[in-house]
Amino acid sequence: MASVLDVQRVAVVGAGIMGTGIAQVAARAGYRTELFDVAPGAASRALERISESLGRAVEKGRCTAQERSEAVARLAASSELDASVAAADLVIEAAPEDLALKRELFTRLSRAARAEAILASNTSSLPITAIAAAARHPGRVVGLHFFNPVPAMKLLEIVQGERTDPMVVTACRAVGARMGKEVVVVRDAPGFATSRLGVAIALEAMRMVEEGVASVEEIDRAMELGYGFPVGPLKLTDQVGLDVRLAIAEHLASELGERFRPPQLLRRMVRAGKLGKKSGEGFYKY
Repeated sequence: MASVLDVQRVAVVGAGIMGTGIAQVAARAGYRTELFDVAPGAASRALERISESLGRAVEKGRCTAQERSEAVARLAASSELDASVAAADLVIEAAPEDLALKRELFTRLSRAARAEAILASNTSSLPITAIAAAARHPGRVVGLHFFNPVPAMKLLEIVQGERTDPMVVTACRAVGARMGKEVVVVRDAPGFATSRLGVAIALEAMRMVEEGVASVEEIDRAMELGYGFPVGPLKLTDQVGLDVRLAIAEHLASELGERFRPPQLLRRMVRAGKLGKKSGEGFYKY
């Protein structure tokens, strides 16, 4: 099994919002990082966004120009998934929240990866144990649940599957610390800790909007000022994506019961293409 010191090269699979953010923090932490996406040109465009993001960080005094240049130099876009995975010590999957897709992907990743490599999923709710069952070596599969926006959010939730080797968790703790994250370790239960609680609050906030209890802005402001939330639950839903929230809620409802049943408001908004910040409109307009 890979030791803590073995993790030097990272492959990120998926160049969406989460994969892009993960690649950025990996490069900033000193890891040689390759970013792959199945869509042609997506990884290259993601690297451009990372460069721009780091440029803004320099302007705000969050990193130096030299640190930005060094991080950008550690990044590469890959057009060959198997080659990227074969060279990596840690592979982080950031594909859409679809269990069948992730299982199929982990079957391929485990064939391409070296025996000592760690395979991680950024899933926010799907069972790590079920994903790991599709891999050749389930003991080296773990959940690494980052939060959006990845460069700004301090938390990293490590999810230990039923067969995850404890040494993998130890190695991932070190990776998280090197990335500047605070780490919590949870067992593989539906919704883990963060999604289960976060989605419960968000769904209740949506029901309050449906019932006319208060406006979107007032509900968010109440949680921000009354409970110290950095972002209200409805604005956070816009950042995560309403379609992502819906998929997670449906999964949790199937596992945990009616209390996670998605409100009709959420279903209607997703059908209308109001997916949040990425579509230009959700509970707020962008």
